[in-house]
Amino acid sequence: MDLFDSDDDTCSLSSFYTMRSEIPRMDEVHVHKDLMLDRYLDALYEKRSSTREQALASIVEAFKSGLQHEFVEKNFATLLQRCLHCIKKGSSKESSLASHVIGLLALTVGLGDQAQEILEESVTPLSQALKSCSEASKITSILECLAVITFVGGTNAEQTERSMQTIWQMIHPKLVSNVVATKPSPAVITTVVSSWAFLLTTVDRWTLGPKILQETVAYLSTLFEKDDRSVRIASGEALALLFELGIIEKFDAKAKGSDNGLVIEESVSHEALVNMDRLISKVTNQVRDLAVEAGGKGCVKKDLNTQRSLFKDLVEFLEDGAAPETSTKVGGASIETSTWCQMIQLNFMKHFLGGGFIKHMQENELLHDVFSFTPKKIGGHSTMKVVSVTKLSCQQSKDAIHEEAEDDISNKEVLFN
Repeated sequence: MDLFDSDDDTCSLSSFYTMRSEIPRMDEVHVHKDLMLDRYLDALYEKRSSTREQALASIVEAFKSGLQHEFVEKNFATLLQRCLHCIKKGSSKESSLASHVIGLLALTVGLGDQAQEILEESVTPLSQALKSCSEASKITSILECLAVITFVGGTNAEQTERSMQTIWQMIHPKLVSNVVATKPSPAVITTVVSSWAFLLTTVDRWTLGPKILQETVAYLSTLFEKDDRSVRIASGEALALLFELGIIEKFDAKAKGSDNGLVIEESVSHEALVNMDRLISKVTNQVRDLAVEAGGKGCVKKDLNTQRSLFKDLVEFLEDGAAPETSTKVGGASIETSTWCQMIQLNFMKHFLGGGFIKHMQENELLHDVFSFTPKKIGGHSTMKVVSVTKLSCQQSKDAIHEEAEDDISNKEVLFN
């Protein structure tokens, strides 16, 4: 009997009220962390959705607050399957939380067979959930999960391309057959473009052909015209990445008959080259305009400043090829980025991990490798201090942009140390 589908209260493991008292809250520091996680996992078999949601939320916090290797070693398969079951059968909130858990599980296990298993077991249920879902919060959670598990568990270009197409079709379905076009919300558009660009950072060659490349750039151009600045910013970063990876240059080389072995399968006509040149000229002008856009009535100054900064960096990049540099302090060490690729990866991970970003950067070897980061240790233990981010322009004489992260946990007790 499926506990999710049954209407019989007696078939649940115990009543919701009993489970509420049995499932410890995160602030009950005297309960051993493994026992707590075991109870949360048991609660995923509960009939009541609210109980499962509470348990999933607690698992998310536990996995953000530290690397739960011992628990995962014992319960990897069970946790993965219960989360997939929640995505298939649970409420929207439950599906969102379960998706987040799966992404955190992939980051916890790191590269290897288990990460590959997560990807192969999850990609179909996640794709099916996207097709049947219309709620923005659920869609964004599933998209971010798919991006993370592909980033960690993907072992070949085909797997990455498959996930990128699944993500992209949520906002631009005409690139994929048999998909009905719907009008996505700004939050969904932003997540799609950010997740797609995040996976594009792992691609060393473009295999989708010049037609799709041209349609992709054209679509990004339309997103520059959206009112939502988060959409514009995500689209700007994606465009910058296409230029940085040389994908658009490959298009031009193929069109001129000198592809030098670059992988763009389809032939490129002279007309296509002219159209692409016009398109590049258009987006370049859009980038310049967005870099100096004036704020109107009701404009959120922070969002406007972020947009201007991003597009000023993009203008400089298009003119002289110099990507913005960033320095993110974690404890006594710093994560340095000097490419759009690195910056996009870092920003995505910071967003996905939220308040757990510091802890994971201190302890997660996968992230150490991704960002070439070595945490500074004092007395044999990783330091735990506020993250501060300094964004450096291409020319050091210009004003630096400082952004202080809100995640100050240096004076707090963290349960899952």
